[in-house]
Amino acid sequence: MSHVHARPLCVAILAAGQGKRMRSALPKVLHPLAGRPLLAHVIDTARELGAGAIQVVHGHGGERVTEQLADAQVGWVEQAEQLGTGHALMQAMPAIADEASVLVLYGDVPLTRAETLRALVTAAGDDGVALLTAELEDPSGYGRILRAADGGVTGIVEQKDASPAELAIAEINTGMLCAPAARLRAWLARLGNDNAQGEYYLTDVIAMAVAEGVAVASVQPRSVDEILGANDRRQLAALERIYQRREAERLMDEGVTLLDPARFDVRGRVRAGRDVTIDVNVVLEGDVQLGDGVHIGANCVLRDVQVGDGSVIHPNTLIERAVVGRRCQLGPFARIRPDSVLDEGARVGNFVELKKTHLGAGSKVNHLAYVGDTTIGRAVNVGAGTITCNYDGVNKHRTVIGDGAFIGSDTQLVAPVTVGENAVIGAGSTITRDAPAGELTVSRARQITVRGWKRTIKKGKEER
Repeated sequence: MSHVHARPLCVAILAAGQGKRMRSALPKVLHPLAGRPLLAHVIDTARELGAGAIQVVHGHGGERVTEQLADAQVGWVEQAEQLGTGHALMQAMPAIADEASVLVLYGDVPLTRAETLRALVTAAGDDGVALLTAELEDPSGYGRILRAADGGVTGIVEQKDASPAELAIAEINTGMLCAPAARLRAWLARLGNDNAQGEYYLTDVIAMAVAEGVAVASVQPRSVDEILGANDRRQLAALERIYQRREAERLMDEGVTLLDPARFDVRGRVRAGRDVTIDVNVVLEGDVQLGDGVHIGANCVLRDVQVGDGSVIHPNTLIERAVVGRRCQLGPFARIRPDSVLDEGARVGNFVELKKTHLGAGSKVNHLAYVGDTTIGRAVNVGAGTITCNYDGVNKHRTVIGDGAFIGSDTQLVAPVTVGENAVIGAGSTITRDAPAGELTVSRARQITVRGWKRTIKKGKEER
């Protein structure tokens, strides 16, 4: 019986595989799952376990791996030649102290739950070995778990080295294991490569452990999904759907209504209040916070967005790096670009684009407008077709519109410019100088009618 685990935990993540079946220039572990590299998910899980150190063994395209995950705060170890899993782990061992326990994970197996791995570490105890195994209906391709008559694990045989009787075994080795570092180091030093693949198999250490009388325990995950890897794009797509289903179920458990959980994607971290409703084909990326009673229509994309209570995002709206206050209305077909803030009750309508704009409480930009680098006060109405001319070809300039102002349709505000409080800008104006508070400012050519003017007629047209 294993006792409570007391050794410091080190995690070794084997991530050196080339992934030939992906048919890609991108290293396999950098292929995205839910918008982030496969390897990033595994590192996150290792962090969740409270590991004292995480060593990542990389190989093919290693520079790209270390560059893309430069902020991961892990130890990087190169496996220059891919000579098998045992050889890969050997590369990580010099950085791991003898008194630690080593948990071996894989950079292309991203869905293993932290609770499953905690159970694995606990089962190993301080002096034993624990394997993560699973029962599969079709075990082909995996190493099989060999057991004695009393049920104890005696070893693992790889598919290519297995006899017909061994191939019939349904219990497979996932490759994930936990073992004391000092023992593991000694076993790895004795590995040979006399097998069908000519590789140093990590799995061979199990028979060595049994031969030395070391207890070998096994743990199974709650779901087979936890052990699945991505060797090709089909498998990667299958992992994506499993991940998304998990996220959908988590949000529904927290009180979110998803009109179709199968048509919903999370690519980041989502926190949602009560009674949130999300229609189909919504994509949430980065850090997204949704207040109580938020409603998101179909085909919206929200990236690094905070949405206040009771706000409605109508269909086909894109919001990026913005803060939306309480009881706002956005869309349909609106685009809110980075560094925009909408205060309570603000409204942005169809075919409106905001960029670096602060839209005050109760203000409205409802139709066909571009507003960039602008501060808009409270209760302002911006008419259809209005644009802020914020860029002179070299520099960006700011527009300021005071509380209660009314901007008539088809107005151009040429920044830098200020429109005072309660000012009215006549429709069709081009405003190049500050407009005073409380006054009507109009800038148009005088309308004239030319009496007796005749349109030019093409020759021959009058004979038709």
